[in-house]
Amino acid sequence: MTSFAREAANPPYKLPPPIFGARCRACWFTAALLVLVVASFVSLDLDWASFASVEAARSMGRFVAEFFPPDVSPVFVNKVAWAAWETLAMSALGTAMAALLGLALAVPASRLSTQDPAWLRSPTRWLLNALRAIPELVWAALLLISAGLGPMAGTLALALHTSGVLGRLFAEAMENVPTGPGDALRTQGVGPLRVFAYATLPQVLPQLMSYTLYRWENNIRAAAVLGVVGAGGLGQLLSFHMGLFHMNKTATILAAMLLMVACVDALSFAARRRLTR
Repeated sequence: MTSFAREAANPPYKLPPPIFGARCRACWFTAALLVLVVASFVSLDLDWASFASVEAARSMGRFVAEFFPPDVSPVFVNKVAWAAWETLAMSALGTAMAALLGLALAVPASRLSTQDPAWLRSPTRWLLNALRAIPELVWAALLLISAGLGPMAGTLALALHTSGVLGRLFAEAMENVPTGPGDALRTQGVGPLRVFAYATLPQVLPQLMSYTLYRWENNIRAAAVLGVVGAGGLGQLLSFHMGLFHMNKTATILAAMLLMVACVDALSFAARRRLTR
């Protein structure tokens, strides 16, 4: 038998699997996802013709024209600046509270070593799932009953929802760190608290800070929306003036939101790049 015949009988390479083969799970998952997307478009009553019509474009143009010129009077600009500061304070305090609560919940929600029984891992993860499953707006609406109108309800709503998000991210980060330093300390008889403080936490701290800063960016936007339900800040000002069709004042508030989010995004991005170097 020639060498060519031997290679044809026993090829040195592995042929790719057939498309949509019985063992190609990714292929079937992608196909099911596409079917779900198509079914969503079919089941929803979306009137694309009216949306793309000339009359809709004219109505949108007239609506946008009402935003100009924005209200830049000193009195109103000062009011917007104070509301922006209130929104920023709500997001910063809510994120800080969430980081502390998330870290406290992430420790029992993670298995830090193979010897760790992690009895509280499942119930703590269920708690984290429940905290982040409820949106910030729903948390704020519930907390308005006890905390009343104002930034208190918005801050607590951000803290509760974000603690569920950060707690899960922190737990995953802790479980994925190399266990060598911690195992070395355990063999020397060091207790679990000191192992966490000297081995686990220093390895994950830059990642935890990066997650926290990223969630702070998101909470800036969320805090601006929470005011719609009376939780203070720019959102409450926006809801009030939009309800009265004060479109020039609304334009000023929207511009303040955009400026604040852009500044915080740039600051957070620079800080995260510095932490991950």
